[in-house]
Amino acid sequence: MDNTMPKNASLQKELNRDKYSTLLLLLPYILLFTTFIIVPVLVAVGLSFTYFDLIRPPRFADLMGFYNYVALLTQDENFLKFVIPNTLKYAILVGPGGYILSFIMAWMLSQIQARPRKWISLALYTPSMLGGILIAVVWRTLFNGDNSGYINALLLRYGLIDEAIQFLQSPEYLLNIMIFVALWGSMGIGFLAMLAGLLNVDKTLYEAAYVDGIKNRFQEIIYITIPQMKPQMLFGAVMAIVGAFNSGQIGVALSGSNPTPQYSGQLIINHIEDYGFLRYEMGYAAAISVMLLIIILVFSKVAYTLFGEKD
Repeated sequence: MDNTMPKNASLQKELNRDKYSTLLLLLPYILLFTTFIIVPVLVAVGLSFTYFDLIRPPRFADLMGFYNYVALLTQDENFLKFVIPNTLKYAILVGPGGYILSFIMAWMLSQIQARPRKWISLALYTPSMLGGILIAVVWRTLFNGDNSGYINALLLRYGLIDEAIQFLQSPEYLLNIMIFVALWGSMGIGFLAMLAGLLNVDKTLYEAAYVDGIKNRFQEIIYITIPQMKPQMLFGAVMAIVGAFNSGQIGVALSGSNPTPQYSGQLIINHIEDYGFLRYEMGYAAAISVMLLIIILVFSKVAYTLFGEKD
């Protein structure tokens, strides 16, 4: 009995030391997460209930603070007529489209040898790193609205059009071009995570699956590959969702203005920048930011339901 008490005390002391060591290791992350994530979100939520123009102190808004939200959903014609439809079309096509494209390309690369896979992966990933530069240099040159634009020059040369088309200023073309450019640059960090997940799937599982009745590659992907790489699939889905709702710079870079011409390429993130950094209506911009955050959280919850680990 006497020997047991000191042992228990020593064990408890060791557990306490491990607990404090763990907390100490987590402290930098907790501080950074609180400073750069929690605090800005709380500030944005607080400002969304105020009138704030960066000159005068914030004032509590009418309608018990909900005026900005009511105005956004009932009075902001551009938001309801252009921004929401544009954002939904863009996000639905670019988010799932880029996600599926990333998985297909990652799966195809996982089937080839390591040396060509390395270089092809780098080539596919590069546009996501140099997106802004390439948009300004390559895509604006291709879709330029005069004879110097490559596409216009080609169409004029073969007599397919009589005069140059203003691709980047036309409501008929701008959003579709934005979607095309976004899909072209969608092979980002989510693509690399999927490729890593595919390369780490245990190959013996495929052999066992074929013994158990798997008949083709499609069944192999559905029943073996995807279930074995759910963490990477979840990460890729979240990155695709965030990227789809946070890539408004494409429209501004292509058209050269914010708002985009006739609001044809205006997304929620552009609307936030318009009111926050051009009109300095920070309270209203904060309300739009909170709405965007809620939308992203809802879609992220759907992704977690599909690919998250079940308890």
